[in-house]
Amino acid sequence: MYRTAIGDLHKWKSKQNKKPLIIRGARQVGKTWLMKEFGRIVYKKIIYINFDNNEQMKTLFNSDMAIDRIIAGLELYAGHKIDPRDTLLVFDEIQEVPKALTSLKYFYENAPQYDIICAGSLLGVALHKGTSFPVGKVEFLNLYPLSFSEFMLAMEKNQFAELLKEQDFELATTFKQEYISLLKYYYYVGGMPEVVVNFAANRDFNEVREIQQRILVAYEQDFSKHAPNEVVPRIRMLWNSIPSQLSKENKKFIYGLIKEGARAKSYEMALLWLTDCGLIHKISRVKKPELPLKANEDLKAFKLFILDVGLLSCLVRLNQSVLLDGNRLFSEFKGALTEQYVLQQLKTIRRLDIYYWTNDRGGAEIDFVIDTGTEVIPVEVKAATNLQAKSLKIYYEKFRPVNSIRTTMTDYKKENWLLNLPLWAVEQIV
Repeated sequence: MYRTAIGDLHKWKSKQNKKPLIIRGARQVGKTWLMKEFGRIVYKKIIYINFDNNEQMKTLFNSDMAIDRIIAGLELYAGHKIDPRDTLLVFDEIQEVPKALTSLKYFYENAPQYDIICAGSLLGVALHKGTSFPVGKVEFLNLYPLSFSEFMLAMEKNQFAELLKEQDFELATTFKQEYISLLKYYYYVGGMPEVVVNFAANRDFNEVREIQQRILVAYEQDFSKHAPNEVVPRIRMLWNSIPSQLSKENKKFIYGLIKEGARAKSYEMALLWLTDCGLIHKISRVKKPELPLKANEDLKAFKLFILDVGLLSCLVRLNQSVLLDGNRLFSEFKGALTEQYVLQQLKTIRRLDIYYWTNDRGGAEIDFVIDTGTEVIPVEVKAATNLQAKSLKIYYEKFRPVNSIRTTMTDYKKENWLLNLPLWAVEQIV
């Protein structure tokens, strides 16, 4: 398996004044594997510490923040000396020992020669418990499920992935049926590493569903284990309402569809908890698509997506038989899988802010508007080969963007004001 985040870790290591790095992401997206794999290929030695139920490490870090003493303790734990010139320190599940999180500040200020990478599945949740966070003393890297291009690499379709990376759309279109077949698999399998590795080895759709169901059960167990007891029922109801809300043509997430009479205030903590865990993506509406989009965010209108299209297809019990029925899969579930897929790919593109837009009357909606830092690009998502772009035309006539994109199952085509980008090439959007 290859993760493009390895490249980000190489860039981090080459920095002159690098800070300890924290990898953020939902449980089971591959954080531990990524840290260990990077240590294996780049360093001579790796010291791996898992803080979960680790009383020795809790005792070590709960004393003073003298780095020499901490390093001596880590050397005793590892059984050998730590040479900062060729050793990577990996702190996993760091949120379980808050003082270890605090120590990153002192490592950066007093012992910057040590390379440290950390991860925490519920890090965002832990911070709400009053943990002292080393603001400005650490760097962050967000890790998501495998993108479609990473999925192709896992399926040993390296040449197809490279063709898209080179943006040779003319040659890629020649092999579009291969891309479409791979995309169908991706809709069903998704990008959770354990699921992808298993499917690449066995091509067993039943095993795929079994692993996905285990992952979903583990997430549900996290609700009960880590969330406040009074919030757990609301977390479950909000989480379970997302698939049905995605299938409706609502212009925003509606609390009243969770439970009759539900109000935003009652579910604020549940929403925050799921967001901080990385299990859902909250995409807000913008009132005006002008730079920066953050300044035009409508805090009361948003849509919710989950972290992975494969888990979504499992939640809605999508049957594997749909894979054989032409391109029906892409419009199945009222196109919600396709919108989820596109959002998931956009999230993997660094330095991209993602929103959506509707006009005042609500008659026109752009699925995503993205802020690249230099321009705002509207992106309309159409399942299958639907070429109607009424909303996009309304948007264009009102705001005259330099670039407008419609992504569908049709071939790559650049028109006067509109680029049609095939769904299988959506990662090449910028």
